[in-house]
Amino acid sequence: MSVWTMISAPFFGLLLGIPVQLYEATRGYLVGRTSIGIVCLILVLVYRYRRRHLSMDDSIESFLQGHNNFMPIRYSYSEIKQMTKCFNDKLGEGGYGSVFKAKLRSGRFVAVKLLGKSKASGQDFISEVGTIGRIHHVNVVQLIGFCAEGSKRALVYEFMPNASLDKFIFSGGEKKTPLSWDTIYEIALGVARGIEYLHRGCDMQILHFDIKPHNILLDENFVPKVSDFGLAKLYSTDASIVSLTAARGTLRYIAPELFYKYIGGVSFKADVYSFGMLLMEMVGRRKNVNACADHSSKIYFPSWIYDRIEQGGDMELGNVSEDVGKLARKMTLVALWCIQMKPMDRPSMSKVMGMLEGEVGLLQIPPKPTFYPQEVSVAEDHGISSSSSDIDISITN
Repeated sequence: MSVWTMISAPFFGLLLGIPVQLYEATRGYLVGRTSIGIVCLILVLVYRYRRRHLSMDDSIESFLQGHNNFMPIRYSYSEIKQMTKCFNDKLGEGGYGSVFKAKLRSGRFVAVKLLGKSKASGQDFISEVGTIGRIHHVNVVQLIGFCAEGSKRALVYEFMPNASLDKFIFSGGEKKTPLSWDTIYEIALGVARGIEYLHRGCDMQILHFDIKPHNILLDENFVPKVSDFGLAKLYSTDASIVSLTAARGTLRYIAPELFYKYIGGVSFKADVYSFGMLLMEMVGRRKNVNACADHSSKIYFPSWIYDRIEQGGDMELGNVSEDVGKLARKMTLVALWCIQMKPMDRPSMSKVMGMLEGEVGLLQIPPKPTFYPQEVSVAEDHGISSSSSDIDISITN
């Protein structure tokens, strides 16, 4: 006991008119109760934390046990660390975690997506494993395996040497070699095939809800693969309108009906809209909204390109052949059909494929899209960020 404690105890006891022995006993009782209270609070917090994570783990385990026919391999976290060499080679980072290059024992390279803090009792993990684990298509990235060990969760995908499409089509991208128009066209057609397969080629209708250049991966031959199913939803194949209580995706690519219920119900046409915005950026090789454009009319690219086509003007593609000009015009017309404001005015993905594979002379100019950036400001006024980050916003049904 310190000198100050020895002096202060009798002093305050006498000051209050309390005998020293009684003061010491009272102080000990209060300190004891306080200590017990702190310990109980810590135990309650630890219990709640463990219960939340155990509930999350139970949800994932019950899901995995109920789907024993999965092709993907289940890895331990130690195996994940070993194949990534302790996460030494980082390929990228997104809103749902980081991606690392890894190598299997067979010598095959893979990409390991190490998930960050899970949302909604691990629903992002369940959604991705449950969606992509049941399908296999040349234009959908293949899930090789996964890890679900306590709070550690990871997804193991086939490795895509050419990374994602945004690295090639946006100025300032990491890839300096521009893609040819023929390659751009083949990528667009491949993405359309992948989305159409998700909508109609599976036992369940799979809506992706986050089609964008960052989620289109390219293999060594530039074959596109639709990836990142963290926001995907599964519905019955005969469901024309689906239930959704929150808008999901990346703002520049989200269909307007996810914000404005009077436009129409949510359906597979939401992915069609996102594909149209993706296709428009592939044609323009720039983001659709560019506040730094040299002319104000070019700030919103879909509006500018529509006016050029309607007036019969040059699309400003540079010194290209007549065939390339026709190809770019066809892709632009298809994109403009896909981004019509009302879902009923957009084609299905199977129709989109037919339009892309058909002759440009058979395509009519669609009505001018009316969903412009100034209308997005309505969403921003309600606290919605205009950045390209992933969002999940409650909306009124």
